[in-house]
Amino acid sequence: MEVFYSRDLAIVWKQLMTHTISVIGKPSRPADDLDFTGVKFGVLPQYLAEEFKMFQKTPIAQELGLQQEVSAGERMVRWVGGETRALENLSDRMQVEEAAFRRGFYLPNQSLPDLLGPPTSQSAALRFGCLSVRRFYWQVHDLFRAVHGGEPPASESLTSQLIWREYFYTMSLNNQYYGEMARNKICLDIPWREKDIQTDLDLWKQGKTGYPFIDAAMRQLLAEGWLHHVGRNAVATFLTRGDLWISWEEGLKHFLYYLLDADWSVCAGNWMWVSSSAFERLLDCSHCVCPVSYGRRLDPDGEYVRRYIPELRNFPIEYLYEPWKAPLEIQKKSGCIIGQSYPERIVDHSKASHKNRQVAKGNQMRWLFQYMEALRASMVSSQPPHCCPSNDTETRQFMWLPPEGGLLRLGFEMIQGSLVSGERAASASACGGKPSLLSQDGPISPFADFADADIASN
Repeated sequence: MEVFYSRDLAIVWKQLMTHTISVIGKPSRPADDLDFTGVKFGVLPQYLAEEFKMFQKTPIAQELGLQQEVSAGERMVRWVGGETRALENLSDRMQVEEAAFRRGFYLPNQSLPDLLGPPTSQSAALRFGCLSVRRFYWQVHDLFRAVHGGEPPASESLTSQLIWREYFYTMSLNNQYYGEMARNKICLDIPWREKDIQTDLDLWKQGKTGYPFIDAAMRQLLAEGWLHHVGRNAVATFLTRGDLWISWEEGLKHFLYYLLDADWSVCAGNWMWVSSSAFERLLDCSHCVCPVSYGRRLDPDGEYVRRYIPELRNFPIEYLYEPWKAPLEIQKKSGCIIGQSYPERIVDHSKASHKNRQVAKGNQMRWLFQYMEALRASMVSSQPPHCCPSNDTETRQFMWLPPEGGLLRLGFEMIQGSLVSGERAASASACGGKPSLLSQDGPISPFADFADADIASN
């Protein structure tokens, strides 16, 4: 497939996926396993083994000159490579998929994210070639047919994340600057902070931002080389358009170094997507994930935070996600003084996210806000001037957001307006003259339930 890049044309994901599949059809089935019955393998003479410095058994990292940078702490899993283990893990994953199919849904990794259990993702095995992507694709589809009496899935959404993977590969083809912003033809040129960012960037990398859910995720990354995708989304939003306003390029470098499943095309693509730099439609807005509300929702009992931030292990749940609010007596009783045993917040989320999305007089971000406003307005009548492969349903599934209308059931307070159509300004009422997020005439902001009203008092 030949890809033409242009900042004036929008490549819409659903349209591209549907068209591509209709043209090229489904992927071929994987080749049969090799049969080594009767095959005799030779043994190298000792002098050759010594000349090539061969290991008598699979070497550990230390024998290869690699040292662990941080204490492993309580690990959820120790990764083992090779096809044998990959196939065992695939079998376990198929049990999870089957349970979901029988309950009437799919994409269980997105529908019910499990931060505490062993990862069921196959991304690392796919990344290192331990697992055939065709085998993974067809096992999922064959399993779905078996559960549903031979009926195929209604759409390719069943394996959409595998198709996303191929899509990112395609978009990075012949684009040597795909992992950059300025020279990347498909990436918006956003004026991220450039001065005085090193301290904030280092604290983000070390898991010392003062926001427990963000810090737990970053410390898990350092200790295990792994993060669930909802954790990746949270820390990426925090670094970029949500709080610190630091370029996604810095986050990409960190992820490529530490993530076990880091894949240049996929990792860079996801960073552009989450930072509203490319590859999306609904996330092209100034709303952001609230690190407090998001953590409470994904980890309501605080088990994930306590696992990776032992300093807060004795903190009561009502203060766990906002430890700076705990009275000094509670802090002493919990054995953790904020500002000493655990850091103060490096940024006030409610103020930072407000600053990042509002027109500030004399601030260089005025141009960005006006540009993004024009971009959102253009969605009504024309395609936005950069790649936009996402839609409302897919965004909500990927970011683990409730379906439209489900926000009332969750009881989250709504603020700000719909960011999809400028015409909805007339629907403003309950939000103090701003367009209502509960408008019935179309999609709402994907980050509405994590907006700053949740922590307005912070």
